Amino acid sequence: MSDTIESTILSTLQTIFDQFGWAGVFALMTFENATGITPSEIILAFAGWMLIERHGISPMFIPIAGIYAGLGSALGASIAYWVARLGGRPVVYRFARYLSIEPALINKSEDQMHRWGPGLVLIGRCIPGIRTLISIPAGLAKIPFVKFFAATFIGAYVWCTLFIGAGYILGHEWMLISHYIKTHLPLVFSLGILAMLAFLAYQFRNRIKSLRWFAILRNVKTNQ
Repeated sequence: MSDTIESTILSTLQTIFDQFGWAGVFALMTFENATGITPSEIILAFAGWMLIERHGISPMFIPIAGIYAGLGSALGASIAYWVARLGGRPVVYRFARYLSIEPALINKSEDQMHRWGPGLVLIGRCIPGIRTLISIPAGLAKIPFVKFFAATFIGAYVWCTLFIGAGYILGHEWMLISHYIKTHLPLVFSLGILAMLAFLAYQFRNRIKSLRWFAILRNVKTNQ
C-alpha cells in the first residue's frame, strides 16, 4: 500500500517538475507549508535529483534552488500565519479540534511565542512535524510579520537546501532515500516532539513546583 502511494507521488512530482520546473517546486512548497499535507522531504529530494543531477547542472546551483523552495515555504507559512492572526482563537480552535490538538497546547505555544518571539519560529522551522505548525502560535501572538517571514525563510532555507543536496547526491539511489525517510523520519519527529515538551517543561518548571507544593499543603490540611 505504502509503495503504491509512493509511486503515485513520485509520478505526480515528475509530471509537475517536467512541466513547471522550479516554479512547480515553489508552488508545492507553498501548498505544503500552508496545509502540512504534502511531504516536503520527498518533494525536495526528488527535485534535487530530477531538476539538478539528471539535467547535469552543477551542484553550485543547490544554494540557489534552496532560495526557490525557501521562498515557497515562507509564502505558505505566511498564509497559515495570517489565518491565525486574523481569525484568532475561534478559527484556530476549530481546526485544532479536527486535528485532535488540545487548546491547552496551543495556549502554551502562544505563551512561549510571546516569550521567545522569532527565535522560536526559526528553531521550530527545523523540527519535523512542528515546522508547519509553528506559524499558528506566531500568528496568534502577532509576531511582527517581517520578523516572522525572515525567521521562517532562514529556517526553511536550511531545511530545503539540505534535502535538495541529499537528493542531488543520492538521487540515483532513490530507494535508499525512501528507506531512510520511512525508517528515520518517525524517530526524528518523535525526538522533535520530546525536545519541544522538554522545552515547555523547562519554561514552566516554577509553575509545576508551585502546583506540587500546593497539592502537598492541601493533603496536609485534609489530614488535619
